[in-house]
Amino acid sequence: MSLDVRDLRQQRRRNVLHGLALLAGMVGVLSVTAWLLAGSQGLVAVGVAGLVLLLLRPQVPTSVVLRMYGAVPLPARAAPELHRLVAALAERAGLSATPRLHYVPSRLLNAFAVGRPDEAAVAVTDGLLRGLDGRELAGVLAHEISHVRADDLWVMSLADVLTRLAHALAYAGLVLLALGLPLLQAEATDIVLVALTLLALPTVVTLLQLALSRSREYDADLEAARLTGDPVGLARALAILERAHGRGWERILAPHRRGPDPLLLRTHPPTEQRIQRLRALTPATRYRVPIHAEGYAPTGYDPVRRRPRLRATGVRW
Repeated sequence: MSLDVRDLRQQRRRNVLHGLALLAGMVGVLSVTAWLLAGSQGLVAVGVAGLVLLLLRPQVPTSVVLRMYGAVPLPARAAPELHRLVAALAERAGLSATPRLHYVPSRLLNAFAVGRPDEAAVAVTDGLLRGLDGRELAGVLAHEISHVRADDLWVMSLADVLTRLAHALAYAGLVLLALGLPLLQAEATDIVLVALTLLALPTVVTLLQLALSRSREYDADLEAARLTGDPVGLARALAILERAHGRGWERILAPHRRGPDPLLLRTHPPTEQRIQRLRALTPATRYRVPIHAEGYAPTGYDPVRRRPRLRATGVRW
């Protein structure tokens, strides 16, 4: 596939439709759960809650997330080339404001974006700045800025809220059944069926949430390749990140697993597939953003040598 604008638009439309379908599925699961518990009144309550979420767009404050990781603002004088790169990527992405750069004093190779498109922040670890070359780091930053551009941070927050609501309602229904209190929509002969349905719904909505996350990652990869014109740079970065620490949370949940990771339980697509898709793209004839080949290690910051550890916030860095 080329990086032609028409091809990218078609792929982007497919990704958007896929994401909307998954979100609709999550809303459907939540609606079924509410109907089993409270009938039409439950459906109305879900509808009202959905409208409130869309209007208020709740999300965790950017400052809170940054503090969890110990992130501090990275001044332009310490990394002028990095700031120029982020500004160029933000301009190409059409953002109204350039995301603020933050530095995380950690050996881990990681980057993340938080906030809305008009007030976003991008945090990078010391390990990432020193472990990737210019092309690779540009690809990673373009990927994060692509998440900001698509408002994926809010989309995934909304998906998380829907999942939590579905879980809470389903478990509440199971408690009512255990106490012998009849559900409004359940006859005595339907109790077993209702119980089995309530048991299955949390799993279904969780799988839909994970599928949505994987869909957004593919879309961000494609958009990142468009922003930089260099899909190979991001592909190389993904290979390095995979070798460095892989899918950390999955290894924590199943540290002794010998078989391959189950796709349905991943928040991200398999790295091998992401790399293959990127390498199948035809690079642009020249880089579309200024790339500093020597790298972007900040001046005035000593390399972090202490080992990452689990903090009180539950974050390892």
